[in-house]
Amino acid sequence: MLKNLFSFPKLNSELKLNINQPTAMYDIASHLRSIMQEATTTDVSLVILCIGTDRSTGDSLGPLTGTKLRSFNPYPHIYGTLDEPIHASNLKDSICTIQENITNPYIIAVDACLGRLENVGCVSLGKGSLKPGAAVHKDLPSVGDAYITGIVNVSGFMEHLVLQSTRLNLVMKMSDTIAHAISYGLRTYGK
Repeated sequence: MLKNLFSFPKLNSELKLNINQPTAMYDIASHLRSIMQEATTTDVSLVILCIGTDRSTGDSLGPLTGTKLRSFNPYPHIYGTLDEPIHASNLKDSICTIQENITNPYIIAVDACLGRLENVGCVSLGKGSLKPGAAVHKDLPSVGDAYITGIVNVSGFMEHLVLQSTRLNLVMKMSDTIAHAISYGLRTYGK
């Protein structure tokens, strides 16, 4: 059964949907446009910050998304790609660089996360920051004014190993969906 394309959660709530839903990309793009419209009522610069490393299959969602997004979207403020990943070692410096070089940045953070079995393959997005590295018990700064997270595997036991053994096929599908949704949202929003 297809979801009504015009019934979305309120902006202060989180949208969570499975990437296998036929309208997933459009639903993400539409909710993202709503967030961007609210964000750009003031003079802000949108920044897409894709977090993760290419050294772990599960944690590569961010850099894969950033690489794909950069390949088909000329939008200048995309950080975190396979060539230049943003991860635990350089996250703080990257946030400082963005704040120093971009006037009034509105950061949309993209990252992988672990969750419950029934939510694997789901993407969540909403307003607010995310806490990178929480699944693997790293103490990193919260980042973002809005977020997009992809639940790539199950949490609860040996998280580092779980991220290493995550199926690349799922991560690739999720990064395709997220990158196309962001690109479509940016194009149709006109920012």
